[in-house]
Amino acid sequence: MAIDVTEASFAQEVIERSRKTPVVVDFWAEWCGPCRTLGPALEAAEKAREGEVVLAKVDVDSNQGLAARYGVQGIPAVKAFRDGEVAGEFVGAVPKAKVEELFDSLVPSRADELLAQGDELSLREAAELEPRRADIAVALAKARLERGADDDALAAVEAFEGDFAAEGIAARVRLSQRGVAVEAFATLERGHREAALDALLDELSGADEETREDLRKAIVGILSELDPADPLGPKYRKRLATALY
Repeated sequence: MAIDVTEASFAQEVIERSRKTPVVVDFWAEWCGPCRTLGPALEAAEKAREGEVVLAKVDVDSNQGLAARYGVQGIPAVKAFRDGEVAGEFVGAVPKAKVEELFDSLVPSRADELLAQGDELSLREAAELEPRRADIAVALAKARLERGADDDALAAVEAFEGDFAAEGIAARVRLSQRGVAVEAFATLERGHREAALDALLDELSGADEETREDLRKAIVGILSELDPADPLGPKYRKRLATALY
């Protein structure tokens, strides 16, 4: 059941609420025919998700300040809020599939839930559900590496060319199979990332072209998973560039 929101209640009912549960806001007006056409699709999408998404309605005639604040120039205008910010939107009486797509983007998929569980069995199921997701493939490969199943780890990520984390794990497996940088990767597994990166950079000296490329990919893969604010990122990217060029 949609909740009616006004300028006075918007901050609490939409912005604050969206920090816990996504809120889809329908900017509409009583005289708007397309609004009445779209409304049932929005209500059905909310009902189907059983409390995972809240639907709110804003009458633009009575709340012109809100409409102006969020750039509403035509109605129906639908904006999805998550964590206090607009996370998706569309304008017009779009097809039901477009409505469902917006609502789906706001709630975790079954694959997301399985990824969060993190065990290998769950990750295998997630990969079957969404086989093109590199983040799932990387998590599955890491789980397989933990039990020493290097070939299976490689199989999980080898199709994801262009994804730095996936290419890094594939390179790591190839290097380990050739007996290169084994101790560096063991150091990484013990949680000593900086020492592992130092060791991998040391391996570049005197390595053949194929090995240097795999070492580069392994290092880039590790760096790709750092927090953007982590100072190790720029430090080791610079050191890697110096070592390679």
